[in-house]
Formats: sequence, C-alpha cells, structure tokens
Amino acid sequence: MQKYNIPCAESRTFADIESAGNYIREKGAPLVIKADGLAAGKGVIMADTVEQALEVVKGMMESKNFGSAGDRVVVEERLTGREMSFFAFSDGTHILPIAAACDYKRVGDGNKGPNTGGMGSYSPPFFYTPELGQHIVSDIIEPTIRAMQQENNPYRSILYAGLMIKDNRAKVLEFNARFGDPECQVLLPRLKSDIIDIIFGVINGSLDSVKTEWSGQACVGVVLASGGYPGSYQTGCPISGLDQLDKDVMVFHAGTKKGDKQEEILTAGGRVMTVAALGSTTEEARDKIYDNISRISFEGMQYRKDIAQFSR
Repeated sequence: MQKYNIPCAESRTFADIESAGNYIREKGAPLVIKADGLAAGKGVIMADTVEQALEVVKGMMESKNFGSAGDRVVVEERLTGREMSFFAFSDGTHILPIAAACDYKRVGDGNKGPNTGGMGSYSPPFFYTPELGQHIVSDIIEPTIRAMQQENNPYRSILYAGLMIKDNRAKVLEFNARFGDPECQVLLPRLKSDIIDIIFGVINGSLDSVKTEWSGQACVGVVLASGGYPGSYQTGCPISGLDQLDKDVMVFHAGTKKGDKQEEILTAGGRVMTVAALGSTTEEARDKIYDNISRISFEGMQYRKDIAQFSR
C-alpha cells in the first residue's frame, strides 16, 4: 500500500523485540500491535501507553500468546474514526463494487473486552454515501487491483477492505480475500441478483458485463456465542427455541452439531450461530432480530445487545 500510495496507517514490521521496542519508544502511544500471522481474528491489540505496547510485544514474541503468528509483529499508527468494511469483486482487471457493512469485533457491549472473529454486523452503514463509495473505489479498490497486476499477481476473487472512515475519507486497516463473517450474513440477503453470474464473471474475466441489483432493505445480524468466548468455553449444550422463530428470520449455523435426540441441535464452537433479518430500516431489522433472539436459549449463551444501535 505504501509503494502504490494507497491510503493506510503508517506501520513497521519487526522480527525481534529490541527493534520493535525502540520503534515503540520513538513513536509513542497510542499504537496498534498486530501478530503478523493468522490468529483467528484475535491477533490485534490496542495499546494506550508505551508500556502496554511493550508488554503486548513481549507477550506475542516471547510468551507466544498467539503461537507462531507472533514470530513477527506489526507496530502501526492507530487510526480514529468509524470502521467500515467495503466489498468488491475483481476478475483481475475489472472491478464490481457490491456493498458496505459494519461489524463489531469486541466481545462486549460498548466495544469492550477482547477482539473476536465478529459478534454482529449490519448493512448498509448509516453514514455511507455515494460520494464515500466513489472515493473508496477510485482511491483504494482500483489502485489495489492495478497494483496486483503490476506485481504480476492479478487478483481474482472478492476483495474485503477493512477501512477507517474520518471526514468522509477512508484509510485501509486490512484486506481480506473472503466475504468475512458475520458480514457475509448481512450482505448476501440484500443481493437480489444471482451470485452465480458474478462468480462466472470473475472466472471468465467478464465482470464488466455483469449487472447487479441490491435490495433497498437493511440487514442486521447478531452472533450468539458460547459463554467464555473468545476464551475457553463449554460445548455440547442443547439449543432450544429455533423452531419458534419468525419465518423470515435467517439462522446461519457455525459452531453447532446434531445431537442424539431427534432434531436436537447442540453447541459445538465459540461463535455458535448468526441470527439475521431484513427490514425496511436498520431499526426495524434490529428490533426483529432481538425479539427473535429472546426465544433462543442455551447454557451460557452470550451476545451483544448493541448491534446496529448507534447515535447519528
């Protein structure tokens, strides 16, 4: 991103504690410390002070809190603003922007507690504007795809840009080569076109001829998680109430399995399921979701009560 002038946070990557520590002391806090490897969405820690940043680096590189993912660490400028995820398909040459969503990474209400793989999401963001979308496409998505071509590694898939929005301008926090979870569960319900046409457009290099239609409705999804997640948690708990949900409410199973009894569903993971619904407004979809979630129960069930609840 720095090479191709794509807006992003200033950052440095380190393979030894001493160099990382010197850089942290030089830059000062607040900072973001990242394990430079796959850490199930949990390897990012906000450090409010230099001392805290040094402790985080020590935990990653010496104590191996994230295993081999912490062999190298990224020390990054902390950006402020509103987080947003923007999604576009690429066939290596052409771009098909699709939609934006907001997700909630912290386990607790008010964005408190440790990071998770995602506790809920909604689409579209209330602050999203066509002007912001055009800026993202022109200054981030298209330059990224062109850069991949110039690096002789053309990108053909869906591109998920995790962004920080401030003053209607965006900077990149991260890229993912996937739809994202739980973002996918609030994006695809809004897609009225056949996704197979998009996929073949990616494969055949013909995205420029693919037209998409999106619902004007909003979609909200809330993750139901096992007690203790993202730390240790119990599994094998019976889930009740799924047969009591409204017919238009969607349940995306993740950490579940069938039990021995007929039609019994048991918990089998940290994030157990995402419950999602469409509505004419975000508020309508949100009210529908939480009304239906009140009918579901399993031992230790936890979920955020503030998904898509915001002050404008």
